[in-house]
Amino acid sequence: MEVHEMALPGIGVRYDITTERGRHMAIVAFRGGGHELALYDERDPDRSRDVIPLTEEESDAIAEVLGATRMVERVADLHKQIEGLTTEQLSLPATSDYVGRPLGDARIRTVTGTSIVAVVRGEQVHAAPRPDFVLQAADVVVMVGTPDGCRAAGELLGVHEI
Repeated sequence: MEVHEMALPGIGVRYDITTERGRHMAIVAFRGGGHELALYDERDPDRSRDVIPLTEEESDAIAEVLGATRMVERVADLHKQIEGLTTEQLSLPATSDYVGRPLGDARIRTVTGTSIVAVVRGEQVHAAPRPDFVLQAADVVVMVGTPDGCRAAGELLGVHEI
């Protein structure tokens, strides 16, 4: 599979994808939110057969169906390959200062150097949550960083034992 990324100034980013079977599609991620999925004609790869506009919610749902749940497993395996890197999962307590607030308010990566790679809410996995993702009590936050960074991120979120 081939994926080519192209900046669209003032619009967003376009990802051209060619599958192993030679099918061509494109995804445009708009700067203001939302996406478009374009499917190209098999006989004429320069002619789009259909363009499907997607809301952010629809885009998130498709991402989850296409494998976001596997992301947590892949990240868990990553720390086995890179010395000094760990993955941690913590359940956000109802007493956290960040319940009901956007994830970006915590400034976790800036303060601790740790990245939040997913938030699991019930059966739903929110892969690579954006800064405006609003946290809820009992969300399972999946993070990657050093052991000290993950511990600090947990403390920032109100979890004192990781």
